[in-house]
Amino acid sequence: MTARDLAERARIDPKTLHKAESGDPTVATGTMFELAGLVGLSLFAPEPGDLPSIVRREEDRLALLPSRVVNPLQVPDDDF
Repeated sequence: MTARDLAERARIDPKTLHKAESGDPTVATGTMFELAGLVGLSLFAPEPGDLPSIVRREEDRLALLPSRVVNPLQVPDDDF
């Protein structure tokens, strides 16, 4: 897909696309979300296939903590 094609699909001017690519803060957030979606970027969540490796990495990091540190994955008993 060319830059012109991307701009057309996002219904924006090619100049706006160039601003977005340059990180110009005047580009509307909605435009940035639209562009990210069109090029296949996941902004908030990892790809489903990446989750097992993320979980393993975090478990490895937690294993490095001293035993006196509360496991943040455990729900605290706050029933008083």
